Amino acid sequence: MIELAIRRLRADAVIPERAYAGDAGLDLAACERVELAPGARAVVGTGLAVAIPDGYAGFVQPRSGLAARHGITIVNTPGLVDSGYRGELRIILLNTDAADAFVIERGMRIAQLVVVPVPEFELLEVEELPESERGVRGFGSSAH
Repeated sequence: MIELAIRRLRADAVIPERAYAGDAGLDLAACERVELAPGARAVVGTGLAVAIPDGYAGFVQPRSGLAARHGITIVNTPGLVDSGYRGELRIILLNTDAADAFVIERGMRIAQLVVVPVPEFELLEVEELPESERGVRGFGSSAH
């Protein structure tokens, strides 16, 4: 098991936790009130900083309930938190609803942080790549 060091940058920041045992993500909560007009985006602070251990990365994911019920998503999903970053976790939210505004309240769970191992690798420039079944077929190539 690894340890994830976390620091409150603001007294009202909510320390994240898993909603259920075995969940991959830690729920991140807003530390400020923001109104998102239809089609608008905003950077919302969590009031938290973390120290992702070396060999790992944090990925900030949207919450499916907010997406399904209100059309709230994350612009750069997944947001990447590198192991060397020590600044505030800030979430770039987007309201995809064409008609209704949405209010983010302080303490509202707005995203999830998933910490995963990242292998070290060395780049090797080659003249040819090894063959694969898929080859160069790209977008939509698996639809039959």
